[in-house]
Amino acid sequence: MEFSIKQGSPEKLKSDCVVVGVFEGGKLSRAAQTLDKACKNILSDLVAHGDMSGKSASTLLLHKLPGILAPRVLLVGLGKADGQTCKSRIEILHALFKTLHGTPAKDAVLYLAEEEMGQDTAWVLRQAVFIGTEHAFRADGLKSKPADAAKLKHITFATLDKPAAQLKEVVAQTAAGTRGMELTKTLANLPGNICTPTYLAAQALALGKAHKKIKTTVLEEKDMRKLGMGAFLAVTRGSEQPAKLITLEYNGTDKKHKPVVLVGKGITFDSGGISLKPGAEMDEMKYDMCGAASVLGTIQAIAEMGLKINVVGVIPSSENLPSGTATKPGDIVTSMSGQSIEILNTDAEGRLVLCDALTYSAKFKPDTVIDIATLTGACVIALGHVASGLFSNDSNLARELLAAGEQTHDRAWQLPLWEDYQPLLDSNFADMQNIGGRAGGTITAACFLSRFTKDYHWAHLDIAGTAWKSGKEKGATGRPLPLLTQYLINRANSK
Repeated sequence: MEFSIKQGSPEKLKSDCVVVGVFEGGKLSRAAQTLDKACKNILSDLVAHGDMSGKSASTLLLHKLPGILAPRVLLVGLGKADGQTCKSRIEILHALFKTLHGTPAKDAVLYLAEEEMGQDTAWVLRQAVFIGTEHAFRADGLKSKPADAAKLKHITFATLDKPAAQLKEVVAQTAAGTRGMELTKTLANLPGNICTPTYLAAQALALGKAHKKIKTTVLEEKDMRKLGMGAFLAVTRGSEQPAKLITLEYNGTDKKHKPVVLVGKGITFDSGGISLKPGAEMDEMKYDMCGAASVLGTIQAIAEMGLKINVVGVIPSSENLPSGTATKPGDIVTSMSGQSIEILNTDAEGRLVLCDALTYSAKFKPDTVIDIATLTGACVIALGHVASGLFSNDSNLARELLAAGEQTHDRAWQLPLWEDYQPLLDSNFADMQNIGGRAGGTITAACFLSRFTKDYHWAHLDIAGTAWKSGKEKGATGRPLPLLTQYLINRANSK
């Protein structure tokens, strides 16, 4: 789907549908007032007769109004002018795009980015681009008869007054973000028999070929053994699929600028290993590579944006399966850092692949390292499916990530990384154990990772509750790509 922004009067713009707002109580928005005048008060009459109340997220589709060039007019209820919230604005956008996608319209003009939505215009535009693309996304490519592609191909955000110049950049950057998000969701939704570590590596190599500023490297298990990645290799021992350590180096500015390193957990299927998971919903463990998918999508997005920043993606990818060669509870391995780890639970495998990837990331002399992982069920219990968990050893970095989450409504919540939790990882036989007990599970997982990140500014995003949806709406969400891309945009703009 394509997006643009321009100034124009709603009755004169050529489009399959023009969208304007109506406030609760029947007050027409500025654009709706202009349309009403052009069609000789038809909109006012409809409101007066109760056909459109203006109730938040209500819609009314009209056809062939006199004096209006567009064959369709969609009225959208905006609710009370002084009672809108982020949640209600998002519901409004979902309602209008659901209605638009139910029409034959191939393009539409939206007059909802000015005062009508009662929020920072850039925020509204970002949400409209993300939500519009979400409604057009299809995840049925493996069906024998996939659904038809969405008819709606182009959205114009129109304003009565001249739009601020920076809003065009907001729309363009967010559109690039949605294309990266589509890659993230497509990869995450693939089953484990297709999306293997080798498949992820091939996708990374394809990105390198498509964008000159991306250099892709893939290390094999023999390379990992030479590097001493005993923790990572302990996870892949039970699988016949070879593990891969994938790196993508995006060089958007002078090499003297230290990069931001994004480390994405890439467990393409997680059975739990010998510590086998329950059978119910185990199919969803194909989503245990959503961190990796978000890194690939983010790298693609910033390459399309041409951001003047250096970013490295590091993806440790493997399967976690039980077999005669699989790691057993109680086994002790030595990580690339030289620290020994007693593996008490083979289902706490994400931290094992990440710890070696985090140690490896130091070779890029990073300014900042952020890991993204579907790491703990405990994070889902703590934060549900609304916010991602955030941990950091740097308060400024944490604030920047939280701010980027607010800008994109891809929110995170910071949890403590206090030394008080570290003793829970003590082992009688190794430098540490890979689990700290049931209490504070998401925190002790982050504490484990922190032991490998002392040499740089680091943050950890636990996306176990936000990376995908279960049930009838099962599917990848693409989060936290909006947060990551906005953080990198902000970093690039601050230089």
